Amino acid sequence: MTKGSYKQFCPVAMASEIICTRWTAVLVRELLMGSTRFNDLRRGVPRMSPALLSKRLKDLEEAGIVYRSPVEDEPDVEQYILTQAGKDLYPIVESLGIWGARWVETEPSLENLDPTLLMWDMRRNIIPDPKPNKRSVIQFMYSDQPKATKNWWLIVDPKNDKIDLCSVEPGFDVDLYVSTDLRTMTKIWMGFETLSNAFAEEDILLTGNSDLEEKVRLWLSPGKSLSPFAGIEKLVS
Repeated sequence: MTKGSYKQFCPVAMASEIICTRWTAVLVRELLMGSTRFNDLRRGVPRMSPALLSKRLKDLEEAGIVYRSPVEDEPDVEQYILTQAGKDLYPIVESLGIWGARWVETEPSLENLDPTLLMWDMRRNIIPDPKPNKRSVIQFMYSDQPKATKNWWLIVDPKNDKIDLCSVEPGFDVDLYVSTDLRTMTKIWMGFETLSNAFAEEDILLTGNSDLEEKVRLWLSPGKSLSPFAGIEKLVS
């Protein structure tokens, strides 16, 4: 990480040499959100090449921010664990997100739509409360996306509050279908638009089990399990 050094003794400059290289801050975001395996980290930064991801993880390891450890019961699989130095980056990354939510204009941010990132963020942040009565499958269908990224499935298990994400048909009966476009779902998730308004404008449609539909409406309500930055007051249009 010494390439492009600022050659300044200032702690801000020294920290920036580590954290401000391309993709590093968003990779740290993924680690702070609980992703530890290489493939899970890739899902959180889908536009980052595997080669660059490997390099940045090596850089973070050399900087003492992560260390590698075998996965329990899978000794041939490695995971990346944050050190105390890495955990101390949480308020910094959170502050970046808050600043972006508050001061970055809405429309430019919506030019960077990504179904993989959206669904992965939903998978790890949705709180299934109230719980469904049984294992439930929710299929999201994005009308404006190509076939490869059009359909996504969230599988909610009430026994352990676990949510799995599938980009290929999981083989279970679907309990609820969510039909919308990617821009609408992203706006709802980021708190730019409420689910109620999207329904009123007929930009989103839920069909299937009525009890599960009612629960999903609550899950995606303001103040519930939207993006961690959905509640930040926007100070620009």
